Amino acid sequence: MATNEARTVKEEQRTVTKMKENLPSADLFEADAHDGFQNMDQQDLALPFLRILGQLSPQVNKRDAKYVQGAEAGMIYNTVTNELYNGEKGINVIPCYYKREYIEWTDRGEGTGAPVAVHSATSSIIQEATRDSMGKDRLKNGNYLENTASYFVMICKDDGAETALVTMKSTQLKVSRTWNSMMNGLKIQGKNGLFTPPIFSHVYNMRTIQQSNDKGTWFGWTINKVGAVTNKNLYEQAKGFAQSVKKGDVQAKHTQEEKSTGSDSTPF
Repeated sequence: MATNEARTVKEEQRTVTKMKENLPSADLFEADAHDGFQNMDQQDLALPFLRILGQLSPQVNKRDAKYVQGAEAGMIYNTVTNELYNGEKGINVIPCYYKREYIEWTDRGEGTGAPVAVHSATSSIIQEATRDSMGKDRLKNGNYLENTASYFVMICKDDGAETALVTMKSTQLKVSRTWNSMMNGLKIQGKNGLFTPPIFSHVYNMRTIQQSNDKGTWFGWTINKVGAVTNKNLYEQAKGFAQSVKKGDVQAKHTQEEKSTGSDSTPF
């Protein structure tokens, strides 16, 4: 009996070895690079959002259909891959493009769950709004505006990099302004004197910390500079992503559902 079991194990090992020998090489993959994607553009893709999970996030609730195994409040969550990152350790990102907008929403449970409209930061729409008792900038039509800072970033990983979006609003706008000042304050000596390097020239670490005010406690972002991008290919990739966003080829698809993950529903 033991002999039969040993023979079965050896046969399985030989099968696995044979399968590994027949695996296609990276050279074969490269020869067919992008094949099959000809009819796919950015409208067919979902740009991941990086969210901070809160105590009420469905991803941390084991009874919720959206539960993600191992998820805890304070972790960083990728909305497309469901990947979780340790909030205390944080993640390293390259910010590639920044923009601030006023996103117009209906109240939860009304409408389609998508923004009613997205207004540029230079729009006069905010002047038409009145702050209500809940701290929302409410329009006459009943909708409300969220002042939203968006960072199109590349996540630096051991096996490469991937694109994502980080949005900051409400209490996190203070963090956004600090980060912007940090990036804008960088100066490098060039041939013609000091200059401000492009936003995608440096890597930053994004961690989560617990914050609070008189209305509650939540997790928010804290950001520190790691250093300049030293890999030329990574720099070119970040630059290319920035150009795609600038041209409008890459756009954020905000949904009201994202507001339930925790970091976007912090107290005012």
